[in-house]
Amino acid sequence: MGLYDRYLAARVRRGDAPAPERIAVVITERDLLEPGAYRTLEDFFGWAFAFGADRVLLYVSVLDAAAIPALRRVLERVEAPRPVAVREPADEGRADAPIQMSIGLGGKHEFATATRAVARRVAAGDLDPEGITEADLEDRLVFPTDPDLVIKTGAERLSDFLIWQSVYSELHFTDVNWRDFRRRDYLRAIRDYQHRQRRYGQ
Repeated sequence: MGLYDRYLAARVRRGDAPAPERIAVVITERDLLEPGAYRTLEDFFGWAFAFGADRVLLYVSVLDAAAIPALRRVLERVEAPRPVAVREPADEGRADAPIQMSIGLGGKHEFATATRAVARRVAAGDLDPEGITEADLEDRLVFPTDPDLVIKTGAERLSDFLIWQSVYSELHFTDVNWRDFRRRDYLRAIRDYQHRQRRYGQ
């Protein structure tokens, strides 16, 4: 580890504000096709827990639903320092594992799928329409957790992902592609977060 990396690590640990506890990173299926992508993912999990995270969320965006089962099998074999839950749009119920790796076709698709699931409960007479709560929808999202910090690599946009969950999150964009994402890039994201004042929509 170089001098600059040690400097960043010290600044994070001594920061006036705490590091985020729930961290999400949004990458694409294409990112995972790059050489070394899964090694970067394993390293990322280690960095996050080493610097104060208690939950790490990975959102992998895919364009073709047919690719989801194969991608899920690969992600379930990734070496991780904590228990992992891998989710996709067909899953129901909350994922409580420290590491949640989720696969989705986009936020609009995710929200529509959750809405249909709630509508089926209403049609079956199991849920009063007037009694529908935010939790009823959140329980059916691919990502049921609201992250403190969302990191997006490769472009300064979220596009169509984490629409519901990121409404009060802090967003960090980097033009560094996932294959080149390093520990120092992660530490820069944490320092950026520590310099902000969270307003939660106010």
